[in-house]
Amino acid sequence: MARPRKDVKFQHRGSNGKARRLSTSMSEISENASEPGSPTRNGVLGKPEPAAPEPPPQSEYEKKKANFITRTIWTFIMIGGFFWALFAGHLYIIMVVTAVQIISFKEVIAISNVPSRARSLRFTKALNWYFLGTTMYFLYGESVIYYFKHILLVDRILLPLATHHRFISFMLYMIGFISFVSSLQKGHYKFQFTQFAWVHMALFLIVGQGHFVINNIFEGMIWFFLPVAMVITNDIFAYLCGITFGRTPLIKISPKKTWEGFLGAWFFTIIFGVFFTNIMIRYNYFICPVNDLGANLWTGLECKPNPVFIPRQYTLPVPLPEWTHLPSRFLIAPVQFHVFVLATFASLIAPFGGFFASGLKRTFKIKDFGDSIPGHGGMTDRMDCQFIMGSIAFMYYTSFIAVHKTTVGGVLESAITGLSPEEQLDVLRILSKHLVNQELLPSKVLDFFETQMKRR
Repeated sequence: MARPRKDVKFQHRGSNGKARRLSTSMSEISENASEPGSPTRNGVLGKPEPAAPEPPPQSEYEKKKANFITRTIWTFIMIGGFFWALFAGHLYIIMVVTAVQIISFKEVIAISNVPSRARSLRFTKALNWYFLGTTMYFLYGESVIYYFKHILLVDRILLPLATHHRFISFMLYMIGFISFVSSLQKGHYKFQFTQFAWVHMALFLIVGQGHFVINNIFEGMIWFFLPVAMVITNDIFAYLCGITFGRTPLIKISPKKTWEGFLGAWFFTIIFGVFFTNIMIRYNYFICPVNDLGANLWTGLECKPNPVFIPRQYTLPVPLPEWTHLPSRFLIAPVQFHVFVLATFASLIAPFGGFFASGLKRTFKIKDFGDSIPGHGGMTDRMDCQFIMGSIAFMYYTSFIAVHKTTVGGVLESAITGLSPEEQLDVLRILSKHLVNQELLPSKVLDFFETQMKRR
């Protein structure tokens, strides 16, 4: 058997012994063959089309100018849309908040998602959205049931959904949980459990906190507008004060933040809050809890105002010197003192939502969460402080401002779910008799009721 010869050079190799790389790939050949100037078309060599001149590259100044224009246009679009929804009615502003939650959820789960793996696994992406839908069904249902018991509990179709809402929500979640466990595949455990944990973190931070924002809307538009506007005002003046006289760094994770910017933003946020609160407390549309989802700024709402919106006279514990020419007594609505606290929260605590988002972006080495808003980045980049501020506002409102009293919905819930049909009839008979004695109902109503009771 002949030994192979050394240093044998084949014809298709170059002089250096390396294989020549084909100048064009098969895909390029097939694409070029379909072009008008292709030499294979009709066997005739066509004239090559002249190459289009490349546009000159933009300078850094032109890029910044274009980005500034885009950012400004979309800023006005967002402001206009926000105020339109604010004045159009509670239902429209709830739709805006819902859209913000969905877009933010999509951006956050996309950070850790690996498209090539996600496509090779069954139900991975579908389960993410299923958990979102289940969570929103539970939280929105809780809000609707709490604020509209007097409507849901007297409807034959909606009554079972209202009384068994939590069990239905739990079973929907268990379906998703079982589906997740059933979809686990060998070799992908780490990725699948990472996605499961990441989705639940996003649900907690975005949808869970968004639930409190929805409740703020139901409690009165002022409790939604003030926290949102305070965060925006604080962000603007923190930037302006920071670039004007900021010197001392505030936190390492966000090196552009300064103590001077923080203190200046806190002062202007208080001024803004006091000014706009003084305007909004004059309109029931802003201060009344929602009892009509069809109401808007022009139709208004009717309610007995919370005592915090009624001005009271206060006297300083120590009278001021006469040379100040300032009164020792002044008339002010108690809500203004709460505005001071909310402005402090917006300046001190809400920015940590932004710091958290900054740390998250640094971890994954990304500049923005997405490009949902041209010139601004992702929706999460604009709403990172809003969710935490909405939660703070709701907790503070329920602890120090809300008037806890028996409501029609609460009484109906106790009667329908806690009393037997016979006991419910007794309540109705006693209540009818009371209303007749108060001359709010004619005596014929009581007679008719007694006649119907005897027939039973």
